Amino acid sequence: MSNISKAWTLCVYRKDELDYWLTEHLRLNGVYWGLTALHLLGHPDALPRDKTVDFVFSCQNDDGGFGAAPGHDSHMLYTVSAVQILATVNALSELDKVERGGRERVATYIANLQNSETGAFAGDEWGETDTRFLFTAFLGLSILNMMHLIDVEKAVSHIQACANFDGGFGVSPGAESHAGQIYTCVGALTIVRRLDLVDVDRLAAWLSERQLPHGGLNGRPEKLEDVCYSWWVLSSLEMLGKLHWIDASALIKFILRCQDPEEGGFADRPGDMVDVFHTLFGIAGLSLLSYPGLVQVDPT
Repeated sequence: MSNISKAWTLCVYRKDELDYWLTEHLRLNGVYWGLTALHLLGHPDALPRDKTVDFVFSCQNDDGGFGAAPGHDSHMLYTVSAVQILATVNALSELDKVERGGRERVATYIANLQNSETGAFAGDEWGETDTRFLFTAFLGLSILNMMHLIDVEKAVSHIQACANFDGGFGVSPGAESHAGQIYTCVGALTIVRRLDLVDVDRLAAWLSERQLPHGGLNGRPEKLEDVCYSWWVLSSLEMLGKLHWIDASALIKFILRCQDPEEGGFADRPGDMVDVFHTLFGIAGLSLLSYPGLVQVDPT
């Protein structure tokens, strides 16, 4: 736990460290990853709440969205990370202060990124679309209770257009199935209660085939295992009610082999450098598998 807290402090405050500048483009996401990992470990108060909230709002821009760090352009991913952080530390009410324009200001930024013709969502004003952005839009707006600002049915139709013959989903229509994109599509459909549109058995079979002989999971065929897929694959299987389709014991052993015995964090694979991203998703995967001592995580 202390190592995650130390990494958070380095990420946010240590401007004299090279790592501070190398991770600037991930700053707000990094705070979310570290905070969530600490919550799953049962230490929700390990990070200073007021400083965390102040940092989040230092990343907000005039358009209502949030950037990766102070002075960065707004983006869907960072905006939803900001909403998640505020919800996690029970600070959503801070959005309603007069000078911040209320929750609707943030929700409007998110909603305005929807393409009115296709239902897809862009990540920012430059227009790149991706099912990640659709899912995070659903997630952020559902937390803010502002789903009425978007065309949900068109968004759902776009998800259907991204479905493939193998049961999976790609980043866009016609794109290869990938576990990360499957998570975003299944998660989005779960939020709006439309899992009836998924071929559950076919998709669950594809996901269960992501488990390799060493117990770890990969994101698509012919790729190496990676701890982060302990979340993307497992959470999708959990939402589909098919978590038991993988060898849980073998996966737990793989995840634990990726932990650094001295630093405490997790890497993508055994022997590699640990980081906050893989630490969160390793812990989240263990939580889904009911590993002792962890808070139960919501698969969405």
